[in-house]
Amino acid sequence: MHRSTARSFRARLLKGLYLFLVGLLAASPACAQERKSPQTAGVDNSKMGPYRALAQLAFASSQKGENATAATLAKILERTWDKSEDYGGDTALSKTNHALFDEIDKAMDQFVNLLVEHQTSAPDSAKLKAVYNAYLEKLKRAD
Repeated sequence: MHRSTARSFRARLLKGLYLFLVGLLAASPACAQERKSPQTAGVDNSKMGPYRALAQLAFASSQKGENATAATLAKILERTWDKSEDYGGDTALSKTNHALFDEIDKAMDQFVNLLVEHQTSAPDSAKLKAVYNAYLEKLKRAD
């Protein structure tokens, strides 16, 4: 192969690889959500960041077939949410915006319950993705 042909081939190969990686990153569940807040160790530094991170971990575990882990993480998400509202005082979302709190709580319950009900089997992937995305959308409104 001539040098110019080899360079041209390498340039096309690198460009193709770059486009493939960009497409792969754009399609991943973690990148599907806008990143408005800075992060620390993958957790948004926002009011709803910890809940979003736990939901992402639970969803990813379920996607990998780790159903028991997904259910455990979902239960941790629910308990963390409930306790922060119990001890949040005047800054708790249930006090500052009760209607939004109810919307998020119901969306979270649908997500959590689906994973907890499928500790030993995979939940319907379309239904899981729908309740997961609905929950994340509600969280965005509270950030």
